[in-house]
Amino acid sequence: MSGTSRAGTRGPALLPAHWSVQVLAVFVLGRLVSTVILLVAAARQDSSPWSGPAPGYGTFINYWDSGWYERIFREGYPSVLPRDARGAVSHNQWAFYPLFPGLVRGLHAVTGLGWGVLAPLVAVAAASAASLVVYRLFRLRSGHGTALTGVAVVSLAPVSAILQVPYAESLHLLLLASALYLVAVGRYYAAMPVVALMCLARPAGVPFAVMVGILFLHALRVACRPETDPARRAQAAQQVLPLFLLGAVSALAAVAWPLIAWAVTGRRDAYVATETAWRGEALAPFTPWFEAPAAVVGPAAAALVVAALLLGTAGLFLAPAVRSIGLVLGAWCAAYLLYLAAFWDPQSSTWRILLPLFPLALAVATLRGRLILWVLLPVSVMLQFLWVDWLWGWTPTGPDGDYPP
Repeated sequence: MSGTSRAGTRGPALLPAHWSVQVLAVFVLGRLVSTVILLVAAARQDSSPWSGPAPGYGTFINYWDSGWYERIFREGYPSVLPRDARGAVSHNQWAFYPLFPGLVRGLHAVTGLGWGVLAPLVAVAAASAASLVVYRLFRLRSGHGTALTGVAVVSLAPVSAILQVPYAESLHLLLLASALYLVAVGRYYAAMPVVALMCLARPAGVPFAVMVGILFLHALRVACRPETDPARRAQAAQQVLPLFLLGAVSALAAVAWPLIAWAVTGRRDAYVATETAWRGEALAPFTPWFEAPAAVVGPAAAALVVAALLLGTAGLFLAPAVRSIGLVLGAWCAAYLLYLAAFWDPQSSTWRILLPLFPLALAVATLRGRLILWVLLPVSVMLQFLWVDWLWGWTPTGPDGDYPP
């Protein structure tokens, strides 16, 4: 993987004429596909906690966490954490970050259009803007055709229907792609407010700070190596301070929401206690990735599963296609996977949580031949139907309901 600089990019400096029209056409195609899939799944839907059978599109996309975001839109956040019969903290709004419902609420104050209209519009608008930024980001490492194919991979991904429902994913994707672009072109100070906003959309501050730390250490190493080309050493030396400051801002932004929850509720672990209410157990870094498969296949087989995941991840980052995406995007993907390994509890929502690994779409797009267009993308659309029908759609699987998307 190569370093971070304007001069280090591979894509040509000039953008093709009407590139934005082409990108938005790909994005619209992706949303039309997702809309058809959502409509088909809605027609197959039986009665659920949110609606009767065969709900309309607007009702169907407001399932699951959309309801929590709407509750924040209408009520805000509780100053006292709710508790169950055992005295443990129960499910509440503090698990969901405020930027998306706050933006919808601000637009509602101006337009009066309400959640049902504004929330999907904000999600789609943010996703469309994100597709443009993703293209510009991919162009730093590739030509027009490859970057456009990468956008298609993102727009038709198995979980891409999430980009048009009232979730924070599309807004977070826009801010994440924007922050990565600014870092990739060396505009570290401009990235700081974007990172601060991003950390109020989804909990991505920790992996972003880790990524910046990797870039900081890389710049420091290059700047201190006497055998390095003098021009490159000077460039790296200029990056050290702004990267350090960006890392500090990212780290502070990462803890901002837990600190706000503490200040409002008076409970220091308000955010963590709320998050773990969905798990039903205390946060234990790394261990769920062994315990989850061990509960199904036993400890010995679980050890093999974990070893396979580690070897597969190592092989992924050694692959030429992944190395070609560059240091910034590679460091982000590595930091995000490390964050998931440390803090995420493997479950059915894991597929949705992998969306921030969108830079890997560029690696996929660099594969030679027509494999992506004629094989991978149709398979991706089929997987999207399965994701929407099996996970977004409600099918009771036991006393606790269904698996979340």
